[in-house]
Amino acid sequence: MSHTKLRLGFIGAGWWAAEYQMPWFAARKDVELAAVCRLGQAELDYVRRKFGFPFATEDYQALVRQELDAVVVASPHALHYEHTLAALEAGISVMVEKPMTVRASHARAIRDLARAKGQLVLVPQGWNFAWYVRQARALVNPSVSGSAGQRGKIGQPRHIVCQMASALGDLMAAQPMIETAGQHFRPPPSTWADPKSGGGYGYGQLAHALGVMFALANVQPDEVSAYMGTSGAGVDYYDAITVRFTSGATAVISGSATIPKTAGHDRGKGYQIDLRIFGTDGMLLLDVERERCEIRQSERIDPTTRDDTAISAPSRGHTLPMRPGDGDYPASAPWETFIDLALGRATDNPMDASLGLKTIEVLEAAYRSASDSGRPVRVADL
Repeated sequence: MSHTKLRLGFIGAGWWAAEYQMPWFAARKDVELAAVCRLGQAELDYVRRKFGFPFATEDYQALVRQELDAVVVASPHALHYEHTLAALEAGISVMVEKPMTVRASHARAIRDLARAKGQLVLVPQGWNFAWYVRQARALVNPSVSGSAGQRGKIGQPRHIVCQMASALGDLMAAQPMIETAGQHFRPPPSTWADPKSGGGYGYGQLAHALGVMFALANVQPDEVSAYMGTSGAGVDYYDAITVRFTSGATAVISGSATIPKTAGHDRGKGYQIDLRIFGTDGMLLLDVERERCEIRQSERIDPTTRDDTAISAPSRGHTLPMRPGDGDYPASAPWETFIDLALGRATDNPMDASLGLKTIEVLEAAYRSASDSGRPVRVADL
């Protein structure tokens, strides 16, 4: 890229984009807010005036015909596929909000097109971009951190326990999200609490934990079974998922939308991610609520003796020293990385289309299984 200022467009300009992303990007000296698209002329005019977009339209095809380097796709979940595909076809780099899509076949098409055209696709699932996740990834999964051929610190994953919970019971029940009171835009029930358009805790939140899980464990989902408990709006409040991977490894994945909200929404009480990966040579423990990240390696028994107390090498481990506040959601970390990648200042993408695909494969299979009394669903059939 010959210029140093990123010409950025937005497809979708609702609550998250207009209240959080646009103000952050507008404050950057290396970003030009060039174009915006959303439905509703009054809402579009409001966003155009507030952020000074020179081009505003309700037609996303008109937006991708502009001279843009990158777009943020922040439209409703079920529209991510067509909007991302249009941008990629136009040769534009894309940051597409999670869930990347709501169908595995669509996610696969995005991955394949991005590869074929050499275009950037980044899914801003914030914890993947936290320093401790990136460092842990380099230690336990060298193949995705640029060190192919090296053996990770915990060996091959054999079993995974992954739990996430959030204080979003109101949002998933089609009620106003209390934290957004007084904001111009608020999360619409049509996106978050409609089972026909990608609503529910799995697509809306559990995708975060799955993104981290796949970044740290180099496994490919094969078969998924699930049961779900639903909110009054008919979308999943609770997710109980089991996964078998092609390697024979297994996983137990849990999601819950109903952590009680606390006065002031205190740090550490609004969400939980607890991930434990048990491998052939050790284990990884990551707990963002308690701000712990540890790698424990197995002791090695001297094979020349039958005495189990004879250790040929001491047990080794790595503790990544998380500080108070490190477990908070790093919302702007992926935005920063996206700018650096799109401008050619970085090469490492911690949440690319391949990881997005694995996440959607598990989620779509889980929703299909839960709708069929927990029947196992093969990922190859999606």
